[in-house]
Amino acid sequence: MNYEELQAAAGVIIERTGRESHDVALVLGSGLSDFAGTLPGAIEVPYTDLPGFPVPRVVGHGGSLFSAELEGGSALVFAGRVHYYEGWPLDKVVAGVRTAVMAGARIVVLTNAAGGVNPAFAPGDLVLITDHLNLTGANPLMGTNDDRLGTRFPDLTDLYSADLRALAGAVGDELKVDLKEGVYAWLSGPSYESPAEIQMVSRMGGDLVGMSTVPEAIAVRHMGAKVMGISLCTNLAAGISSTPLSHDEVKEVAGLAHDKFTRLLTELLPRLMAAGAT
Repeated sequence: MNYEELQAAAGVIIERTGRESHDVALVLGSGLSDFAGTLPGAIEVPYTDLPGFPVPRVVGHGGSLFSAELEGGSALVFAGRVHYYEGWPLDKVVAGVRTAVMAGARIVVLTNAAGGVNPAFAPGDLVLITDHLNLTGANPLMGTNDDRLGTRFPDLTDLYSADLRALAGAVGDELKVDLKEGVYAWLSGPSYESPAEIQMVSRMGGDLVGMSTVPEAIAVRHMGAKVMGISLCTNLAAGISSTPLSHDEVKEVAGLAHDKFTRLLTELLPRLMAAGAT
């Protein structure tokens, strides 16, 4: 989506919600879509009502965004995302997060379900993303740069904000929710990674592997907003576990960790409002 299309989508959100700006945005990964509707004063806007917006085709991903009024400001919550492997071009894959920043979000939280590469991780663990490996050869900034969105060559040194990770860690300590940290590797999918690919990821320093998040993080940072990434480890990656990989397993573990994850998000969002205001 180009600059004008993003402006139009942000305009529809303002019109439908009556909220001129949203301070924080949250993208919900597999199995978390129902969390959005539980937020106070949640107003639903189907993706189909937003000009140029793609609609998810994967089970476990909703097709609406929700605007909610929280302590300290407003949040824009995306119940589901689209993926590169569905055949969408990357400008569509990042349309949601770009629209969120256009609508005022200074912080974007990206959540996902991921395979555990680090043997210290177990299914059900929550992991703060410290950095990423882009192993797809694709980048949402390829092509002509629109300077109204951001610089041609953005710096990704502190892409996954250390300050925001520290804030999340403090919230986790209060709630007694253990948060690990790790590097997320993006491969395109939709096939799960082979054991040899997982060994490659491990040797390159990856702790988690998944099929989303990285292009969104790049697009958000390009526009000057801060990024937090949280992965739910739903399974051990190929070659680490002898159990065959399946999307059913991903959904099952996401369901089991649902309450822990949503407790964290419920407490974290208002704290992020305050962090974004400083």
